[in-house]
Formats: sequence, structure tokens, C-alpha cells
Amino acid sequence: MLNSDPSLYFYRMTVSFSDPRIAVAAAADIAAIKHLLNNTYRGEASRRGWTTEADLIEGDTRADEPMLQEVMDKPGSVMLKYADDAGHIIGCVNLQQHGSRIYLGMFSVSPELQGGGIGKQLLKASEEYALDQHCSSIYMRVISVRTELINWYKRHGYADTGLRDPFEEDGVTGKHLQKLEFMILEKALK
Repeated sequence: MLNSDPSLYFYRMTVSFSDPRIAVAAAADIAAIKHLLNNTYRGEASRRGWTTEADLIEGDTRADEPMLQEVMDKPGSVMLKYADDAGHIIGCVNLQQHGSRIYLGMFSVSPELQGGGIGKQLLKASEEYALDQHCSSIYMRVISVRTELINWYKRHGYADTGLRDPFEEDGVTGKHLQKLEFMILEKALK
């Protein structure tokens, strides 16, 4: 069952975003989100886009269904989905509230559609959600060698905090082909 807190469930059912293609995902969307995340970041399919991690992490798994269910069940966590006109999920982002800040993760756009503005719309929806939750900033972890991606986030107002986190292998999401760490980026909201 998704978040058992009834007030959060009510909120999830009533939130709206400036882009009508964006909505809060439900448990029924987990398989499609798993497929999207895996194709965006891992394996040969991910090479069609510019966000691939295939040269950094081997394997085809970025997320599995139990991992996604666990993320969606966390208190204060929502998964936003971006659906095309046919209802296919072509973008997603997970937002988790930690006090007055929102953690942004699992940000993904279908590789063949990257560069078309979907990511910008998901970032905007993330900010709308954070402001609605009375949060003052959004932060994220990005693999520090992903220079092109980091620069994209910086162009959208995110800054390097100077903090780094280790990126440990977990036995699910692939073997690292080099030592990796996360850079923490953050954007203050107005």
C-alpha cells in the first residue's frame, strides 16, 4: 500500500501541476517506471540519450520493482510521472521531503525524447511541489564525473554544495567500472 498516512494520500489525490501531462504516480505505474529508469541509465538502450551511465556502471538494472515500491511507500515521498498523449510514462522524478528541503532523485526522461523539454517540465513540477510543501530548497545527488549533466542542472539554478557522498555498490544496480562518488547539488527556492 502506498503511504498509509491519510492526509498524504488525500494530498496526492488533489495536487495539480502547471503541465497537465504530469501527475503523481501510483503503484500500478511501477513496472513502467522501472522500464523507463533502466532504459534511461543502464545498458545499450540508454546510449540513445545523453544521460546514460552505461560507461560507468555495467548491467541493465537501475531500479527494480521492490526498490521502487519501497521508495514510493516512504513517508513524505512522491513519484511524479510525465505521460505522453497515449498515456505512456516517458518521464519521472521522485521527491522526498526532509524537513524544509526536498530530495530529488530517480529523475528520468526516455532516451529518445531527451532534449525536448520534458526534463525542464519535470524540474518545474518538482519546484511547484516543493513550494506547495513550504520547502526552501531542492537538493540532489549526481555522480561527480557526469559533467554534462551537472552543467545542465547548474543552468537550471542548482549549485555545487561542496559536499560529496560515497557511491557504494548495492548488488542490484550494477557493478561500478571505476570509483564513483556523488556530488550534492542544491537550489534555493523563492
